[in-house]
Amino acid sequence: MEEKQFAGILNGAVPGEPVKKDENSRRGNWGNQIEFVLTSVGYAVGLGNVWRFPYLCYRNGGGAFMLPYFIMLVFCGIPLFFLELSFGQFASLGCLGVWKISPMFKGVGYGMMVVSTYIGIYYNVVICIAFYYFFLSMTNLLPWTYCNNPWNTPDCSGVVSSYQLNASLANATSSLVAGVSEVVNRTKRTSPSEEYWKHYVLNISDDIGNFGEVRLPILGCLAVSWTVVFLCLIRGVKSSGKVVYFTATFPYVVLTILFIRGITLDGAINGIKYYLTPQWQKVLDAKVWGDAASQIFYSLGCAWGGLITMASYNKFHNNCFRDSIIISITNCATSVYAGFVIFSILGFMAHHLNVPVSEVADHGPGLAFVAYPEALTLLPISPLWSLLFFFMLILLGLGTQFCLLETLVTAIVDEIGTDWIIKNKTVVTLSVAIAGFLLGVPLTTQAGIYWLLLMDNYAASFSLVIISCIMCICIMYIYGHRNYFKDVEMMLGFPPPLFFKVCWRFISPVIISFILIFTVIQYKPITYNDYVYPGWSLAIGFAMALSSVVCIPIYALYKISKSPGATFRERLKAACRAHPKWGPALQEHRTGRYAPMASEDTVEARPLKEKDELKEEQKEKEKEKEEGKEKERKDEISLTIQGSNGSTNTHNNPNPSA
Repeated sequence: MEEKQFAGILNGAVPGEPVKKDENSRRGNWGNQIEFVLTSVGYAVGLGNVWRFPYLCYRNGGGAFMLPYFIMLVFCGIPLFFLELSFGQFASLGCLGVWKISPMFKGVGYGMMVVSTYIGIYYNVVICIAFYYFFLSMTNLLPWTYCNNPWNTPDCSGVVSSYQLNASLANATSSLVAGVSEVVNRTKRTSPSEEYWKHYVLNISDDIGNFGEVRLPILGCLAVSWTVVFLCLIRGVKSSGKVVYFTATFPYVVLTILFIRGITLDGAINGIKYYLTPQWQKVLDAKVWGDAASQIFYSLGCAWGGLITMASYNKFHNNCFRDSIIISITNCATSVYAGFVIFSILGFMAHHLNVPVSEVADHGPGLAFVAYPEALTLLPISPLWSLLFFFMLILLGLGTQFCLLETLVTAIVDEIGTDWIIKNKTVVTLSVAIAGFLLGVPLTTQAGIYWLLLMDNYAASFSLVIISCIMCICIMYIYGHRNYFKDVEMMLGFPPPLFFKVCWRFISPVIISFILIFTVIQYKPITYNDYVYPGWSLAIGFAMALSSVVCIPIYALYKISKSPGATFRERLKAACRAHPKWGPALQEHRTGRYAPMASEDTVEARPLKEKDELKEEQKEKEKEKEEGKEKERKDEISLTIQGSNGSTNTHNNPNPSA
């Protein structure tokens, strides 16, 4: 018994309360806590950890960048992560339903849905391109190894000796091979992997408005990608919770294999030194701190709605404080580890070409689909390493995509809330997946890469920062920090640590505001290599960014106009006040100030209890009342008979004298 109580306290249960399964039969829960942690790790650890962080690190002072990075993790990343997890877990609702805490701010939830929609559309296109490269790696010779293909130009210059292609051509091409290094040092070469990416995979057009044709191989891979995501989410968290045992853990196996292979190569140490050598003077540069804060914020997935959604399937007394620390640190450690994997290979490539590491370093799609694949061609059994690398990218992307789709589906199901929609959640998942596939089709055209980068740069940029800032203000200052601290204590069995209280109220909002100011000051119009985006496309980009933020004031005005009150002030107060249904989902957890005040309010105080149970209770009460009335009626008849005859039920007795 003592062991059970001790286990309950470790898991965040209230001391003294019996440990029991509090399965929410209406919405469902994670099968166990490992599923939630792995899903959240898969959500937070994405493509950005591999293709963005290492580049930011070497650009911003190498090892010196780690200092502001981990400071921002402690003061902004972990507190915001804990805030969102506790928010969703307490109410057991998605990113729309949780705003019963202050109905006027429900527009923040709609903003999160819009952001998740944009990210979900283009993120799966990146995954489908990784699928495409994965399938193309199933060969004896990687197709981007040499410059003798129909799509190559005269400017192409490979890094692999030509004799590996065909021994009979060795003598004819030896002079060309000998001159490669010299050409590379004198001019900016065009690599076969870059030409393969531009001219074969994308067949890129000359302008964002020139869509050209749909690239059918990529469209087919997009269909495969959405099918995989749908099948993994066909039963919601019950099915995705099982899939993440593989998708969230296997990327670490691949990273370790690539790391061991990378550090054994010539020049790998130079690449790692370039990655980690501290340039302490850069710590005084505001841009470095801005990049650190932005990377922490975007990498953890704050304000996307995914953290709230995943936590809403936790059991009420789960220790989400512990989970938030584990997941946040795992995410950042993965970023640092991925940097070793990337720069060990890039260092080897720079050594082979006899050029500085900075000339081969890249980020984003350029790293994933050009620089790293080219470096892999230098390795023996290169198709094997290519298969592993792109399989890792696929799994990293799918982990995030699962949560993006589940965020949208959960928000829709919670908002409608009917028995039919809950029973047929799979239909909603399928509908959202089909819509996502159709909206992603334009990104598979010849101009698709322009639109993908436009969405990546604008759809989830400063809008996320604004959404997160307003969420902090709403919870801490509109709902009230004391109320929220009591809610967390009721849920976990202990109040939030003082450090987190201070961060939630003061430090994190200030850092978020700093990120917003930094983003505005550092803004530069987007470009892709030498292509400059036209003004009309930038206007579309800003429209996408504002479309999520504008939900907040529009819904606030709508809610105020519908709220009761004679004056604007009264309506504003009513719109900000927590909804009567705000609180724990299950009746057994609605204690203290959430307990029902009176018998007639019992139904109102249990907003999310099973409707069938409530109906049964109502019927039983009505039956009891009817039975009571019937009994009273019989008693009255009995008294009447007794009063008129002077005896009780003598007419039923065959022998009155007896």
